[in-house]
Amino acid sequence: MKYRLIPALICLIGSTCTLLSANEPNQLTENERLAGWKLLFDGHSLSGWHTYLKKELRPGWEVKDGTIVLTQKKAGDLTTDAEYESFEILLDYKITPGGNSGLIFHAPEVKNGAPYEGPEIQIQDNVEGKDPQKAGWVYQLYSPGKNRVTGETLDATRPAGEWNQIYLRVTPAQCQLMMNGVPYATFQKGSADWKKRVAASKFSKFPEFGTYPKGHIVLQDHGNEVAFRNIKVREIKSEQALPDIATGTLKLKAALAFPNLKWDQWSPEDDAGRQQAFRTVLITAPRDGSKRLFAGEQHGAIWAFQNRPDVTNSKLFLDIRDRVNYSDKANEEGFLGLAFHPKYQENGLFYVYYTQKPGMISVISQFQVSKDDPDRADPATEKKLMVIEQPFWNHNGGTICFGPDGYLYVALGDGGAGNDPFKNGQNLNKLLGKILRIDVDHPATDTPYSIPKDNPFVNQKEARGEIFAYGFRNPWRIAFDPQTHHLWAGEVGQNLWEEIDIVEKGKNYGWNSFEGTHPFGEKSMDPAQTVFPIWEYDHQVGKSITGGSVYRGKALPDLVGKYIYADYVTGRIWALHYDEAAKKVLSNEEIPTEKMPVLTFGTDTDEEIYFGIASPTGKGIYKFVRE
Repeated sequence: MKYRLIPALICLIGSTCTLLSANEPNQLTENERLAGWKLLFDGHSLSGWHTYLKKELRPGWEVKDGTIVLTQKKAGDLTTDAEYESFEILLDYKITPGGNSGLIFHAPEVKNGAPYEGPEIQIQDNVEGKDPQKAGWVYQLYSPGKNRVTGETLDATRPAGEWNQIYLRVTPAQCQLMMNGVPYATFQKGSADWKKRVAASKFSKFPEFGTYPKGHIVLQDHGNEVAFRNIKVREIKSEQALPDIATGTLKLKAALAFPNLKWDQWSPEDDAGRQQAFRTVLITAPRDGSKRLFAGEQHGAIWAFQNRPDVTNSKLFLDIRDRVNYSDKANEEGFLGLAFHPKYQENGLFYVYYTQKPGMISVISQFQVSKDDPDRADPATEKKLMVIEQPFWNHNGGTICFGPDGYLYVALGDGGAGNDPFKNGQNLNKLLGKILRIDVDHPATDTPYSIPKDNPFVNQKEARGEIFAYGFRNPWRIAFDPQTHHLWAGEVGQNLWEEIDIVEKGKNYGWNSFEGTHPFGEKSMDPAQTVFPIWEYDHQVGKSITGGSVYRGKALPDLVGKYIYADYVTGRIWALHYDEAAKKVLSNEEIPTEKMPVLTFGTDTDEEIYFGIASPTGKGIYKFVRE
């Protein structure tokens, strides 16, 4: 193969290609450090690396401008000094046109050749590269599935000259591979399927291939220009032990807020006699001086009750279960949002977000309380403000809330499935994947709401004026800080990262070119045009964030000014202390609980915080108390 290293490397390293991280390359963020990630390359030296089968580092691999680059032919494969058994690795690579390289794992460093160097993750330019095995494939063994929209084999790689990111997780039970955040392969070394694929590959004549349980990590020298950076590894000591991102533990615990409360006209069994849980997805209160709390249940009803620990009775405030679509198999639909008008005490208006039967239709409606009974609302008063078709059942967002400006904010997911197949997040002509801002007090001629004149895209062609901010996958719970008036969002991730955002008018939050601060998919985006999260955590920590709010109550001084959030899958709850002036996280403390799957957070008129879970007994509203 002809070498043309030096001229191309000038282009490779000196180019102005977009960065893939919100942070400086070759550094650990605070959340990564807490979660156990370590750098294999610090951006300055090749300490910890050597040439394959050599005790030293031979010339050829060098550090240039914070990247590892190949500077001359026949440098040999770059190999970690350490061996790894169960681990995860993240790395960025950049290949030149026609280039080829590879990431090898479990290399025992015994002899040269394929049977000894372990399985390889292919790295190449998919456009001009000559090898039919594409970038991100497990060489000759596993290739990705089909794109659900085009039906073609997935290709999430970005062009030659741009940075791409590989994620690999290796354990005896399962290995997982992703390219730019998109799943490519899940496999088990040594399984019957693995052995079958090896037998059908060119490695079939090497009985030792892929049999080593641990080994070195190797970056291949194929004689082509390639650069690497952001090489991070996390060793896995136990499949059961989850990484911990807490900086400390608060002396608090969760307790039932209303242990004796019963739900009016609710039964733990449905009409067919099947057990059904009470899914508390909403907890809020109107500012009407009544000291009541309202709980929304996902099947389509709202209950009102007095905000006292000893309360026993509730009243069915609104029942629209006849028009709400919910099933456990499509559990991101249903009754999802509730907001009382800022002048509720005067006008009795409130707003809901729900999925309309038969499904995949999101509705934002206005209702009115009964003039004769403050604990009842008539379903017949419904006035639909927005009806939005959804392409899939998931990623509906669901929060609606009034901002300090008196406008109604609506959080919408990208439409669902996975990976945002219709690119809704970045399409300003679509409402999906956005946070909207509308005026419900002044209907327009053609809509039952109007668009505030200072909305960021109100006069932009090919853009919807309702949009306040965009680039979201599935914001599950947004809330305003009652003191700073800043809008916080918990953004549910796709495959690797969950995030927390502070939402600003007109800003782009990156989906689906970024998942958190990390690249996603085949299309790059200028980081300068993107607002990155203030905090993120990976999917070994948790897999589905439930956003909460900044605590401004008085009962729990240790929580004041901290953003309370949870992970639905792992049941963890944290209090994030963020210095907005310095734009720095000061702490992320854990609140000990019984690992409950938190569906939602909510506050009362005193800004005391509650959270809700699904409960077969209906006892699903909790608060925090001191130990």
